[in-house]
Amino acid sequence: MAFFTSSSAALTVLLLFLLHLRGGNSQNFVDSDYVELALNLEYLETEFFLYGALGYGLDKVAPGLSMGGPKPYGAQKANLFFVNDIITEFGYQEVGHLRAIKSRVKGFARPLLNISASNFASFMDAAFGRPLNPRFDPYTNDINFLIASYAIPYVGLTGYVGAAPNLQTATFKKLVAGLLGVESGQDAVIRALLNQFAYMPVPPYQFTVADFTAKISAQRDRLGNPGVTKDEGIRVDPKMGAEGKISGNVLAGNTESVAYDREPEQILRIVFATGHANEPGGFFPEGAGGNIAKFYRNK
Repeated sequence: MAFFTSSSAALTVLLLFLLHLRGGNSQNFVDSDYVELALNLEYLETEFFLYGALGYGLDKVAPGLSMGGPKPYGAQKANLFFVNDIITEFGYQEVGHLRAIKSRVKGFARPLLNISASNFASFMDAAFGRPLNPRFDPYTNDINFLIASYAIPYVGLTGYVGAAPNLQTATFKKLVAGLLGVESGQDAVIRALLNQFAYMPVPPYQFTVADFTAKISAQRDRLGNPGVTKDEGIRVDPKMGAEGKISGNVLAGNTESVAYDREPEQILRIVFATGHANEPGGFFPEGAGGNIAKFYRNK
C-alpha cells in the first residue's frame, strides 16, 4: 500500500511539473488568443496600406469592422506611383483577413494605431542609432513607403509561424496557415521590389535601400529578443544566405531556409517599439487588444 501511495505521489508531482512547464511556455493561451493577438497586426496593416494607397481607411471601405475603435493617428495618403496598385491590393487583402478572423473569434475594437510619419521617423532613428536628417517620411514616395512597409508584415509572419505549433484545432490551424500564406506573399513582394534598388541610396541620405532593411531587421531583433537572429535584410553576408552561398536574401530564412518564428511577447516588444511587452508605445500607443496583450500588460 505504501508503494502505491508513494508512486501516486510521485506521479502527481511529475504531472504538476509537466503542467508547470507547459504553462511556462504557453501561459495556457488557447487558439483564439493567438489569433486575436494577430488581429492587432491585421488592423495595423489594413489601415497603413489603405490610407497609403487610397487616402482613407477601414471605416470607409468596410464600416463596422473597426467596431467603433478610434481613428488611426497620423494616417495619410502616400505619394505613390509604381506601387499604388500593389499597396491597394494589400489593403483589401487585409480587410479580408479581418473578416476571416472575426468570423471565428469574438475580436475587439480597433486599438489606437499610430501610423504617423513622426512615429516611423522615430523607429528609423532608433534603428540607425542616431537621428536622420531630415526625418524619415514614409509617405514621401514609393521607395520610402516600401521601406516603411518592410517594417510591418514580416512581424506578423513570424508571429503566425510561432503560433502554429501551439494551435490545437483544425479550424484555427487552417485559418493561420491561410493567413500566413498571404502575409508571406506580401512580405516577399515588398522585399523583391526593394531588392531591385538594393544598392541605390535613399535620397537624401547616404544609406542604401539594403542598409535600411538591415537596420530595420537588426532593430526588430534588438527589440524582440536581443542576441537572437529572427530577422535579416535583403542583402546579407553570403555565409548567412541560402546554403551559405549567396548574399541575395529576398526571402528571409534560417540556415535551412525555413521561416523564422517569434513568440507573442516578442511580437509585442517589437510593435510597441519599447522592447517591453507591458510597455505600450510605437504603433500601439495605448496598447494592444486580446487576452495575450492583457496578460503581459498585467504581468
